[in-house]
Amino acid sequence: MSDLNDVDLDVYSWVLQHRTIGVEAVAAGTGRDPDEVRVSVERLLRAQLLHRKPGDDAAAFAVAPDTAAARLAAPLEEEIRERQREISGIREDLGRFVPHYLERRQTGEALEVLENVEDVRGALNRASAQCRREVLTCQPGGGSRVPAAMQEALERDEVMLRRGISMRSLYHHTARFNGPSQAYVAAASALGAEYRTAHELFGRLIAFDRELAFIPVRDGSWGAVVIREPSTVAYLCDIFDQTWDLATPFSNAVGQGLEEVAREIHETIIRLLAAGLKDEAIARRLGMSLRTARRHIADIMEELGAGSRFQAGVAAAVRGLLDDPAGTGPRPGDGSAGADLPEGAAGPPSGEASRGGSAGP
Repeated sequence: MSDLNDVDLDVYSWVLQHRTIGVEAVAAGTGRDPDEVRVSVERLLRAQLLHRKPGDDAAAFAVAPDTAAARLAAPLEEEIRERQREISGIREDLGRFVPHYLERRQTGEALEVLENVEDVRGALNRASAQCRREVLTCQPGGGSRVPAAMQEALERDEVMLRRGISMRSLYHHTARFNGPSQAYVAAASALGAEYRTAHELFGRLIAFDRELAFIPVRDGSWGAVVIREPSTVAYLCDIFDQTWDLATPFSNAVGQGLEEVAREIHETIIRLLAAGLKDEAIARRLGMSLRTARRHIADIMEELGAGSRFQAGVAAAVRGLLDDPAGTGPRPGDGSAGADLPEGAAGPPSGEASRGGSAGP
């Protein structure tokens, strides 16, 4: 009714008093042009503000605006009520599915926490058996490897490799210095697996077909978090790919690149010392035992002629040893934090993971 105007107000007021819609009479009474009056009367009739009397086209009466509004709004209000009933029906019908959705969330379809080593091992073995294309593993650590557990891992991985599964694994550089690790990598590489090492890694990860990922729980127990949510799994795999591109192909202790590896470890320890990391954190970041890390730290302190970490940091800065052109400086947190995952696919276990008969990535 947005087309009502001042002419309509004049006509409505006149009809309200005189109860006629005769054009000539209304025009004379309102001082409006007869054509304007004729159009106005039609608008007021459509707006339900005027009603003709039966049997007399010139006679009419005006009704209260509230009454007219109620008559015009009635079908719209009924339509709204019908839409509301439809909306309520939709919510009621689909609401019956909510408990099932919440149950799925609670049982870990997208995110599931496994609290004990047996559940983790079982889930990893099922994922290995169901894997169709690819396994990615990141396995911080590398100082101590258990030959018996590594042989068990090799037999399991051989089954997957012979099925045509692509397998890529990341280790710390320190794994290159371990004889059992060298033997494992040589045997698995002959079957098609690929291995690279880096001086720092982002943390433990096993991913299957870029659809399912396992990461350790934060509390340091033998549990694991199973992730099926696609965006999160893709994010973890992207981190793996970026680290893989920057990593170095695995080589043994007498192979090419050993001197470069030793230099990278040495420089990384200097940067981590200058950043204020404690011995335990440095050992975890570089995948070496605390004893080995302390031996390296003692050698560096002696080399720099420093009696404290602060003095070592100053001396390293003066010599330009803290320059980090490759952007490999320390990152916040401990890149290898978290407990080992029981071995279910790809890669030899670390010494820590050999506890309790399980093998970890």
